[in-house]
Amino acid sequence: MSGDHDHDRHHDHGHDHDHPPGRKHPFQPDLEDSPLSHYQLLQMAVAELMIEKGVFTGEEFRRTLEDIDSRTPAAGARVVARAWTDPAFRARLLADTNKAAAELGIDAGTIPILTVENTPDTHNVIVCTLCSCYPRLLIGLPPDWYKSREYRSRVVREPRRVLAEFGTSIPDGVAVTVHDSTAELRYMVLPMRPAGSEGLDEAALAELVTRDCMVGVTLPKTP
Repeated sequence: MSGDHDHDRHHDHGHDHDHPPGRKHPFQPDLEDSPLSHYQLLQMAVAELMIEKGVFTGEEFRRTLEDIDSRTPAAGARVVARAWTDPAFRARLLADTNKAAAELGIDAGTIPILTVENTPDTHNVIVCTLCSCYPRLLIGLPPDWYKSREYRSRVVREPRRVLAEFGTSIPDGVAVTVHDSTAELRYMVLPMRPAGSEGLDEAALAELVTRDCMVGVTLPKTP
């Protein structure tokens, strides 16, 4: 997100492309090449203790991780599309996101998620300044840029400039509010329904909603 920032490189992309002859991948150190962090060690210790105490089995732990890894932004997009088309559901979503998601058969987990709504006067963006707390069960795994120290430190200090680097320009008359996620509370942005989408049904509307819209760094657009 600095001046020489290559934005695309911070986003997930397919890896089945060919490389020019003689060209090699840049070196990417494995996690094992670096010492484990305090939180990684803590997570491992707690998991091992829970298995040892019989709270859950190793197989149940593996399946839970597999389920989390399989989640995509599509679930959150369904929630947003329903909120755009159903005012009563939108009110329930803003009051209790986890419970509203359950109405659509989506298990958003037990950690509370607070949906913050964009309006003509306010634009919301989420971050976790401590690590990478994120509503994974609702909008999938966090992208690499969300976990980067650069994003975590800069978006709270200069949100408009960071958003501009994502191609999102917020007018001066619109307030930008940054929400800091924690282990006890996660956030999801409810973006405004884009102009030109009036004739679309709920399924088509969900196609307009991206992960970055629900983080707040971009805006939904019609084709």
